[in-house]
Amino acid sequence: MPSIDPAELEIFKNLFHSVAEEMGAALRRSAFSPNIKERRDYSCAVFDGRGRVVAMGDHMPVHLGSMPMSVAAAVDALRLASGDIAMLNDPYAGGTHLPDITLVMPVFTGTTGEAARARPLFYVANRAHHADVGGARPASMGLSEEIHQEGLRIPPVLVARGGKTEHDVMALLLANVRTPIEREGDLAAQIAACRLGERRLLEIETKYGGTKVALYLDALQAYAERLMRAAFARIPDGRYSAEDFMDDDGFSPDPVRLRVTIEIRGDRALVDFAGTAPACRGSINAVLAITASAVFYVFRCLLGEDVPACAGLMAPIELRAPDRSVLNAKAPAAVAAGNVETSQRIVDVLLRALAHALPDRIPAASSGTMNNLSFGGVDPRTGQPFAYYETIAGGMGARPGADGLDSIHTHMTNSLNTPIEALESGYPVRVRRYAVRRRSGGRGKFRGGDGVIREIEFLTRVQGSILSDRRTIGPYGLAGGAPGLSGRNLMLIPSGTGKMRSSRVASKASFEAEAGTILRIETPGGGGWGKTENRVHVARRKSG
Repeated sequence: MPSIDPAELEIFKNLFHSVAEEMGAALRRSAFSPNIKERRDYSCAVFDGRGRVVAMGDHMPVHLGSMPMSVAAAVDALRLASGDIAMLNDPYAGGTHLPDITLVMPVFTGTTGEAARARPLFYVANRAHHADVGGARPASMGLSEEIHQEGLRIPPVLVARGGKTEHDVMALLLANVRTPIEREGDLAAQIAACRLGERRLLEIETKYGGTKVALYLDALQAYAERLMRAAFARIPDGRYSAEDFMDDDGFSPDPVRLRVTIEIRGDRALVDFAGTAPACRGSINAVLAITASAVFYVFRCLLGEDVPACAGLMAPIELRAPDRSVLNAKAPAAVAAGNVETSQRIVDVLLRALAHALPDRIPAASSGTMNNLSFGGVDPRTGQPFAYYETIAGGMGARPGADGLDSIHTHMTNSLNTPIEALESGYPVRVRRYAVRRRSGGRGKFRGGDGVIREIEFLTRVQGSILSDRRTIGPYGLAGGAPGLSGRNLMLIPSGTGKMRSSRVASKASFEAEAGTILRIETPGGGGWGKTENRVHVARRKSG
């Protein structure tokens, strides 16, 4: 077997990563919706011909760790030829939740011989959260009891064949959403990103040759596996357990338990979620792809930034999640919030378990929720339907040696905010307040970051939904640090006397609001780390 040059290995690692990053840049610049072009709710990745992820853009962890299952589902269901692009969003066929539409494209090369051309050398894939895919509520993120209420469910199908768009498939999708022009524009951006990735990978193959490229694809997987095994070998052998809870499922007030035991044995790890609650009525159920994604993210965080984010990292990890549990749900369970909310709690419980093994490396809990807000109606300015979706930041948990950051998206979401200017210009709303939620971070030797206050006034009648958590059980502190302040949702309703009447909104709820109503969302702060020291409080610089 030819020897591997470490310098060339680094070159190939960065080449493949640059392809994923450039795909993301193209997708962002050409997308129509603020959710993609402003919040950057998308992800791109490169896979080898066996469907193993080789490189991920610096995008959304919840997308990236689960995307390999979508690629596998597309490859298994369809015979992909050159120029074909598969589309899917089915959570029970490799997807996450219905608004996340994934495109998968094979990349066939021309210099590796007839046998090699029978199978692509690469696949490229991207996933973007679409602000509406039909369903019972605008933006497709409402309170639901089964997946059929959440929108259009797409098994692996061809959206492009031989380089040409399949217009009947596109027409079927666009007929089932509230905002077809925006959806068509975002899908066109995803298709363009796939084709850009194909061009860049063909350039790499042409420059270096298919044989050498294939050699280094395998070498990257082996290198990543060695790094992960070395990281496990530095953790003391043992069984490390923890549990945490979702506030509720939106229908019952009872908390929902997540429990994990991480067993470290030499250079391997067993991650077992035995003891986790069964799947529930509401939409906080997560499919196995989401659970695997959170596990991938947490263990990837144990390594340095220069480690290739590829499938080899998961080789020394065995994952078990009870069948039909809230972390391994089966159809027709509702799953809209599993992707965005339960994924965050999986991270929290994994980190809490690892804190027993690595007390000087693990941070306290961050806000633990994406604070999902969606609403829609008819825009009085245009007479056209609109649908809007965003996530709202919270506080980062304090770290050993440093305070947590304020007002930031953490863990499974790596998105930005929607700027006030983009929100107000695109939708019939007015942002009344957008501020740091002072002193919401948990106290400790190092303080948790503060959350956010966001107030939005609706200028027309809307149907809306909130999917949030940490409204009852605040983010935990570690090493004696205090928990972060839990969040809350309020509706401020005009009373007709010039005053506003306040009404509490549940952590997971659908609502209707008349023009003039103000929705106020206060997001949780992060947990503190370490016992509080007697020191004079000095105001920290706050990020807005």
